[in-house]
This record gives sequence, structure tokens and C-alpha cells, in this order.
Amino acid sequence: MDTDSVHSGQSHQSRGSNRHSERSSRERHKPRSRDGSNRSDKNVTISTTSAHTAGAEQTPPTTEPQDDNWAETTTAVTGTSDHSLSQEDLAGFGKDSEAPVQRQSWLAFLPLALTLLLGVLVLVTPLAFLLLPQLLWPERLQACGTACEGLFLSLAFKLLILLLAGWAVFLRRPRAALPRLAIFKALLALLTLLLLLSYWLFFGVRILDSQDENYQGIVQFAVSLVDALLFTHYLAVVLLEVRHLQPCFCLCVIRSTDGERRHYNLGQLSIQRAAVVVLEQYYKDFSVHNAALLTAAKSRTAKHLAALKVYNVDAFKAKLKTYLSDCPGSDGGASQSRAKMAAAARHKDTSHSELYYEEADHERRVRKRRARLVVAVEEAFTHVQRLQEEEKKKPPGDVMDPREAAQAIFPSMARALQKYLRTTRQQHCHTMDSIQTHLAFCITNNMTPKAFLESYLSSGPTLQYGRECWQALQWTLVSEAAVTSPLRDGTEFQLKNADFSLVVSTKSIPHLKISEVYVHPKSHKFVLLLQSETSV
Repeated sequence: MDTDSVHSGQSHQSRGSNRHSERSSRERHKPRSRDGSNRSDKNVTISTTSAHTAGAEQTPPTTEPQDDNWAETTTAVTGTSDHSLSQEDLAGFGKDSEAPVQRQSWLAFLPLALTLLLGVLVLVTPLAFLLLPQLLWPERLQACGTACEGLFLSLAFKLLILLLAGWAVFLRRPRAALPRLAIFKALLALLTLLLLLSYWLFFGVRILDSQDENYQGIVQFAVSLVDALLFTHYLAVVLLEVRHLQPCFCLCVIRSTDGERRHYNLGQLSIQRAAVVVLEQYYKDFSVHNAALLTAAKSRTAKHLAALKVYNVDAFKAKLKTYLSDCPGSDGGASQSRAKMAAAARHKDTSHSELYYEEADHERRVRKRRARLVVAVEEAFTHVQRLQEEEKKKPPGDVMDPREAAQAIFPSMARALQKYLRTTRQQHCHTMDSIQTHLAFCITNNMTPKAFLESYLSSGPTLQYGRECWQALQWTLVSEAAVTSPLRDGTEFQLKNADFSLVVSTKSIPHLKISEVYVHPKSHKFVLLLQSETSV
């Protein structure tokens, strides 16, 4: 009887969980409301085209910190889980995640494929102009001799220069996948296609139909096409590489969580290209985003707010009036209520003192942990120096490489380093493997203990840490104006991430007017005025 009840309870619980999973899956597949689509902001996505993009999409970033007990214990992860999946769920899991990744990877290679196709067409067209008359009517062509040979040589070198120049400008690895089409690149591609189409039409009408016998004129026609293509490439260099070099705008970039800001000077760029520059500078200049510090500040605020009580003034007045009219001991109740309100007001006034003493205690603990860490690291590096001095006396089998030396001295500093990282809330930014790798690097290059500790005593830029500490590579560009429009004075846009956003505001650099005042070199003459009571 008891066994049946237990089984029935488990089946009821499993049915309830299945209904809950079906309901959650239906809610995930519901279309978005029209209210969200009618917003004035335009949301587009910008992401770096690296090999880690697919991994970032399949495994979304989480703010859950890693296990920071690497100085004490080592835990093995088993295959046990409190979530269950059926065979149908496992079969459909890969299909849902592979399709968007394959589509985005195909779209990422589409501009490169079009660029290669256009480049092949540019290189093949002049050669086709020279070979088609030789294949179709060779007996009717006039020999041009030395003049044609000089034109052949000029055409060969010009094609080689055009090939190298196109490779240097257009066949570079893109720094980011832009959400919209680049206007200047599209215009240059369209101009090149129109140029090739015009030359092919002229070649078909004036040369192929009439079977022109003047082969020197045909060669000069092909050389003129290569000259036009070289000038088109020069225009591409000016528009894509030179135009934005002169600073025109000052961009103020503010991180929404902690208010850290930087200023950058940019030239004439579109909003999406300016967003790429801002992200490149962000990973280099901004300190790593530490969500643990923000969580501590929120918990402190919540603790202070929990100690305060919110009163309904109208209800309190009604209850107080009823109490005064009905109860004989009304004076004592009113005085007690006034005492409670006064105590709450005093607690509100002294909250800044609690915050001050809490921060002072935290700074004291940080200084204490830092002193212990410095001493432990210096002692560990002293052991490394002793091993280097005694290395000549040891047999070849006992000599350790830098990695082994780092693993040998790491336990002596591991506990002090772990406590310091926990106190400063940096334990999620440094793993045991990364610390040992950095320690081996310092030992290999004969660095001092201070050089080793600099990476942990002060927070560095985002690129200094491992990829697991970076935020998601996927960014969302939010702008009221079109992302292909150029920057203007007062342009504002946001770059949103999973945990924070970068707010960018644009100010135009003012026009500077400098006047000149000429000072003659002989005008610097002085007279010493002496008075009778002046002692010289």
C-alpha cells in the first residue's frame, strides 16, 4: 500500500514536471508582441568573426562564478544531473542549435566569396581581351611588333600591382561582422561592375562584331582598362583607409554598471564602424567587468533597506484616531508610536556611518591579505632562486623545467593568494591553471615577485584575462538612427551585452582658430630702476 502511494506520487510529480516543461517550451516559441516591434529604437547585432562565435552562441555566458576552492580541494564532476531529457529531446537538441550557426557562418563567408569572384573577374577581363582575337580571327590580325611587346610588359606589371594592392586592401580578415552593408564597399563594388560591363559592351560591339584587325589598338584598349581599375583602387584606398584618419568627433564611452568612462577621437565613420572601434578600444582600455563587486553593493543596499519599515500614513492616522477615541491610555500609545518613528529616522541618518565603517574594515582586510600574499610570494621566489643556484650540482634527471618549478612552489603561496582574491572578489577571473601558467612565464623570464603580483594586485584590461573571463562576444547595437548613417554631433547609441551596456555619446571637435602675434627678438630689453634706499 505504501509502495503504491509512493509510485503514484512520483508519477504525478513527473506528469506535473512534463506539463511545466511543455508550457515553458510553448512560452519560448510564442511570437513577440507588437508593442516591442513598434519601438523607435533599432536593434541590430554585431559580433566578432572568430572561431569562438559559434561556441558563444551554443553556450550562452553565465554570471555564475567558478569553484574558487582550488587552493584547498579538487572536485570531480560526475554525470549525475537533476534534469531529465527524453530521447526525442536529445534528438532535437542538436538540430535547433546547428541551423542558426550554419546559417550565420554561411552569411559570414558571403562577402568574402563575392569579393573573390569580383577580383577574379577583374583579373580575367584584360587577359580575355587579348586572347579572344587570337583565338577567333588570328589570320586577319596585323602584327604590331615591338610596340605590342612593350604594352604586354606594361600590362603584366600593372596586373601584378593591382593584384597585390587588392589583396592588401580587400582580402584582409574582417575584424567584426557588421549588422548592415558597408556603404562605401558596396559603392566601389558597383562602380567596378559598371566599369567592367561598359568595357565588355564596347569590346563586343566595336571589336568582336567587326573583327577588328588592329591588334595594337586592342592591346591599348586592355591597358586602358587596367589603368581605370588602378584608379578605382586608389579611390577605394581614399574612401576606406584615408578619409577617417582626421579626427572629427569625440566619443564618450560609459559603462552602465560602474560608470567607468573613456574618450576617443574618431573621424568620419558610420555608426556601425564606430561601434567596432569602440569595442576594440574597450577590450584594451577598460578594466575587466567584475560583477561580484556590483553584487556586494546591491546586497549592502538591500540590507540597509530591509532594516527600514514603510508605513501607510493614512491608515496609521485612522488607527491612531480610533485608538485615541476608544482607549483610555491614548497618551502611552501615541508616545510609543512617536518613539518608533524617531528610531527609524535615527537609523536612516546613521546609515552612512555604517557604510563608512564597513568600507574601512574591508580596506583593512585587503591590506592584511595583501601583506601576507607579498611575503608568501617573495619566499616562494627565494626558493626558485635557490634551485637555480644548485642546479649545476644536481644530476640531469633532477633538473626541472619552468612548469615543474611553478608547480613545486605554487602550494606555498596558493592559500594566501586565494584569500586575497576572495577578499577582493577576483576569484572568478583567475583559475589555478592560469596562475600556474603566469608563474611559469615569470620564472622563465627571470621576473621579480613584484612583476608576478602586478596582475593580481591591480585589475587590468579585459584582454589580460583568459577567454572564460570575457563577456559574450555577441553585442547588440541599439541606435535610433540608421547604423549606416555617418556620425554627427549629438549622435547616441548603445552597445548591449548580457550583463551591461556601453553608452556612447558623440560631440564634434570644435573648429580651432589660432591667431599670430609677432614678437621681435630685440624687444626683450629691460631697465633696472634703482632707488636711494635700495641695497644692490
